[in-house]
Amino acid sequence: MTTDDLTAPQPKPAEGPTSPPSTGARKASAKSARSRAREFAVQALYQHLVGRNDAQAIDAFTRDLAGFHKADSVHYDALLHGCVKEAAELDALMLPLLDRKMEEISPIEHSIMWIGTYEFMHCADVPWRVVLNECIELAKEFGGTDGHKYVNAVLNGLAPSLRPAEVQADQANRTARQKAV
Repeated sequence: MTTDDLTAPQPKPAEGPTSPPSTGARKASAKSARSRAREFAVQALYQHLVGRNDAQAIDAFTRDLAGFHKADSVHYDALLHGCVKEAAELDALMLPLLDRKMEEISPIEHSIMWIGTYEFMHCADVPWRVVLNECIELAKEFGGTDGHKYVNAVLNGLAPSLRPAEVQADQANRTARQKAV
């Protein structure tokens, strides 16, 4: 199967008068270059998981998609090639937090959880809550009805072990604010 044989998932259509309620996904005009890079990475990783396509072929295909020029290509490269290269390690970290076999996880949610886990491990410049929120937004936009809840639970469970100081500081700040009220 080639990249051309596999169509990556597309964002859900915009709401209209007869459309279902909003999922909370952001408008395209409000998205940062990094958010766009994550969107293209989800589509590319989906192609890798479903079609077993080579990362280089997926990369070449994805760079030709409309709107790629608005994405942070360096971040996209890190996500695509990093997740593919470290797939076994990423899966091993996520597996204890799953309530089913990895094969039963939607390839969209799997891709998004790879991105979140990879960013927790390698993108210290991105706060853990930003990683979590970006992945939840991706799951709302591309995933199944409640996929964002699953992504949230798994990544929220991983954060304390992959970003311990950050998570502890965040919890301490939250406790201090609650005591001040």
